[in-house]
Parts: sequence; C-alpha cells; structure tokens
Amino acid sequence: MALLPEPLQRLIVALERLPGVGPKTASRLAFFLLKAPEQVSGELAEALKDLRNATGICQTCFNITLVNRPQCDICADAQRDEHIICVVEDPMDVLAIERAGAFQGKYHVLHGALSPIEGIGPENLRMRELEERVKAGNISEIIIATNPSMEGDATALYLKKQLADYSVRITRLARGLPVGGDLEYTDQTTILRALAGRQDM
Repeated sequence: MALLPEPLQRLIVALERLPGVGPKTASRLAFFLLKAPEQVSGELAEALKDLRNATGICQTCFNITLVNRPQCDICADAQRDEHIICVVEDPMDVLAIERAGAFQGKYHVLHGALSPIEGIGPENLRMRELEERVKAGNISEIIIATNPSMEGDATALYLKKQLADYSVRITRLARGLPVGGDLEYTDQTTILRALAGRQDM
C-alpha cells in the first residue's frame, strides 16, 4: 500500500532527479507546492513548459537564447568586441564571466568538455563550429576558459592544437581559478584576476 498519493509521489521522484536535490529536499518542495496557493504551482508549471518551448540555441555562439531569435543578445550587440572570443564549456560559465563585468568580447559555448571515459569526443562538442568562426577571419584572440580540471585542460590543449595553423592569439585563463572547480561557482574577484592574468598557451 502506497504511503502517498501517486501524483505527489511522482512529483517527489521528478524533483529528486534535479542536481543537488535529495529525497528529503524533494519531499519538502513537493509538500510546499501542495500547500501553496494554486498560482504558485501554476506559475512554476508554466515556467517549466516555456523553458522547453521558448528557448533555443544561438546559431553563432551556441549560448541559450529565445527560440525565435537566431542570435543571443551578446552576439547581436554591436558594442561587443567581435575580434575576441571566450570559449567556455557551458552557458552557466557565460553568466559567471558576465557577472564579473570585465569581458567585452563574444563567446563560444562548447556544451561540455572532452572526456573519453564518458564517451565525449570532439564530435560531441561545438569545436568544428569554433574552427569555422576562426577560419572566417576577423578573430584576433581566442581565450580558452574551460574549467581548470583534467577534462578542461584536455579540451584546452586539443583546441590549441586544432587552431595552431591560424594566425590567432590563443590564451588560457590564469590559474587564479581553483583546480577541479567550476566557473559557475567561482567568485567575481577570482574571475577578474584570471581574465587579467591570462597567458599565451
């Protein structure tokens, strides 16, 4: 005999799939939504629906954008320096760098890092598209801002090798970033120092 009604149990199971949410937190959230005014759960349901239906990928840098827009706000901004591209692993990394307020170039989101153990190779990432952007010319510097981890370092070295034949400066964020950490959890001061102290690879 089930202890909870099936709709409530389904919600708890669904919430447990979210990163950082264990069984207790999932149960608390589910019971909160059950007791909250209908408007609260309705707005959450609508936001989740829009998340899938109204968002898409920028056709230039592969950051998140609205589904009916070919470019994100950063790529469409003529005030940004289009000669400098900062390469990051995930859209959350773009947010982290933007919060620091020190970078005025444009981005390229790989959507991951090389990881042979997990079966993620160059063909699974947006590496070919980055090379196409460099090949098209007009790029003076590529800042590789992959996470300071084994996978991030492997990705950076692979990109350096792939772009070696092009006349473009390739830099890597300075080691002000903690090894094994993620950009999205790094404080603004550390990101500012890492950007200011970037070095040629």
